[in-house]
Amino acid sequence: MAKKNKLKKLFVNIRSGNIPWYMKNKFVLASAFFLIWLTFFDRNNFIDQYKLHTQLNDLRSKKEYYAEQIKIVKQEKQELFTNMASLEKFAREHYMMKKANEDLFVIVSEKRKD
Repeated sequence: MAKKNKLKKLFVNIRSGNIPWYMKNKFVLASAFFLIWLTFFDRNNFIDQYKLHTQLNDLRSKKEYYAEQIKIVKQEKQELFTNMASLEKFAREHYMMKKANEDLFVIVSEKRKD
């Protein structure tokens, strides 16, 4: 209720010619206009800048995750190409390769429908 009365007094004072100092000062008016313009109307407004900042942080965290994954894959690749036993195990498990005198049995587990 007090805010309504203050606003009402402000508008009454403006109509009667008593304009507050901050409404006469061109620097205050230019600053207020500038802030309103930057907040809502500009292409690079504060709201969009906040959204872009959060998106940038998200992308940076994804970059760290993928850099770590690349590091892990490179280590596995190095292990595969330097150790013949691990290369043979990888080929048997992923590509179903076998030696000439071996039989291959693939066991597929059924998924339960609960």
